[in-house]
Amino acid sequence: MRRLSHSANHSKIWISAAAALAVVGRGPGWHAALQGLASVAVASTVVNQGVKRLGSRRRPDRESALVPPARHVPMPTSLSFPSGHSASAFAFAAGVGNRLPAVGVPLHGLAGVVAYSRVHTGVHYPGDVVVGSVLGTVVAQLTTRAIDRYLDRPR
Repeated sequence: MRRLSHSANHSKIWISAAAALAVVGRGPGWHAALQGLASVAVASTVVNQGVKRLGSRRRPDRESALVPPARHVPMPTSLSFPSGHSASAFAFAAGVGNRLPAVGVPLHGLAGVVAYSRVHTGVHYPGDVVVGSVLGTVVAQLTTRAIDRYLDRPR
């Protein structure tokens, strides 16, 4: 879980997945990768620059929660609520799933594991990842709708 949680830092896992989609999936994969990354960018901005500043929840105390040191990842310095990792994970999965639903299914599974990893490593409360996941999904739906509208407009 520690490695997975770490691989989601700075959206590394989603950027890698987008690169693979763009290469393997050609046109449809490229469009899905674009929508996934655009969704991550918007969700990350909304959560980390907006919603986190409205909340004031501090990170969990891993010692009092008895999270074993073997599970620890470096404790982020940002506020805990909502989880940016979860928002980005679900935003990418929903963004890709808008264009390639069959690929979106396993990506949503991976997003769920990334979200769980944040609780498992002791850097988030369960509610943080639930709200982050929902926000990421909603932002991705709005982002992909805007992209689709732009691409479908008459020229």
